[in-house]
Order: sequence, then C-alpha cells, then structure tokens
Amino acid sequence: MSIMAKPKDLALEIHTRLLKEYGKPVWRNPLPPLDELVSTILSQNTNDVNRDRAFEALTQRFDTWEAVRDADESKVIDAIRTAGLANQKGPRIQAVLRAITEERGSLDLCFLEEMPDKEVYDWLTGFKGVGPKTAAIVMLFSLGKPAFPVDTHIHRISGRLRLRPEKASAEASHTILADIFPPETYYTAHLNIIRHGREVCHARNPKCSECILQDLCVYYQETSTDAE
Repeated sequence: MSIMAKPKDLALEIHTRLLKEYGKPVWRNPLPPLDELVSTILSQNTNDVNRDRAFEALTQRFDTWEAVRDADESKVIDAIRTAGLANQKGPRIQAVLRAITEERGSLDLCFLEEMPDKEVYDWLTGFKGVGPKTAAIVMLFSLGKPAFPVDTHIHRISGRLRLRPEKASAEASHTILADIFPPETYYTAHLNIIRHGREVCHARNPKCSECILQDLCVYYQETSTDAE
C-alpha cells in the first residue's frame, strides 16, 4: 500500500491493520440514548474513568432524569464534580433535559431509533452543548446508526496519516472520515484508532518505531527525514 493511495483505500488498510493488531473491540454495554447523551456531555475534557464516576454519582443521587432536570443546579454540579468543569456541565445537562422536555413533552428518546440518520444528527446537534462528537457517539453506540465520532486521538492520527486535510477541524473531520471509512467499520475503527493513539501514536513522543502504520504515515516520513 502506497502512502499516496486514495483516501478510501488508505482508510480501509488502516482499519485492517489495526483490527489485526488489536482485534475487534467491545465497548461497554450500550446505554439508552438519553443516558448516553448525558454520559457524553460528562466526558467532555476528561477521561473515561472520571466520566463514569460522575455518571454513577449522578444516577445514584437522582432516581430519574426528570429529577436531574428539576433539581437545584448546585446539587447537580456537586454530584458530577469528578468529571471536571462541573459548573459548566451541570447547567448544560439540565438545559438539554429541559429543552428536550419542551420539544417532546417527555424525556423518552426511543423515537430516534425510527428517524432517518441525518434527521437524528440534526435533531441532536440542535441543542446547545451537543456538538458533532456527542451526537455521533449517541448515534453509533446507543442507536446503532452510522456515525464516526472524532475525539482528540482520532483527529491527531487522521492528520498524521493525511486521512483528512492537515488543517481540517475536528468538527469537519466527522464528515470527512465518515465519507472515507466504510460504515460497517465505524465502530471498530473508531475504538481501535483511539487505542492506537493511547498506546502508540501519542501527542508527544509518539512511538513511531513501533507503529504498524509507519509506512503509511506522512508525519513519520516528514519527522524521520528532518531527524536525518
């Protein structure tokens, strides 16, 4: 496979190599869409462990999402402190819950399962604080709909491999990567690229000598040439 291969061919090769290296990943058990939405808001700018601790604390303190919606803001903030940025995330979660209630009359999101994919994406991103990544995570992991979430690892690696234009934003990269990866690979490719970013392709001091994508990587070729 040449480093100059067409983006779709390159994406499929990357997926195939990572699948061989890491296997088929299995994320946690799927959450209901509203649970996933709240969990993903909690995940912003923090790690999985702190997100899960905050989500567990929130659901232990409040019996229902209606109770979270109607609670004193300070109590919600206090419950999710382990997620970081609680003063922002607490009001954001409550605002989304209120907006959903105002539009739908309840907090039941099961109707999303029957909606066309594009309409689901547009509906979710219509709420303040719900961006492309949050919507894509809810779609892919909770609703089983085709979407390609782009986190910091995926944005970094896709840039180094030139799967996307070098200056493309994370927001723009959602559409770019969804167009070049086959939809049936979204789940596995998303999780394996993140794992590769955590274990090998670090933001600083990446382990290029150990990387199975080395021959496909523009970043490696540029930096190894610079080092010579």
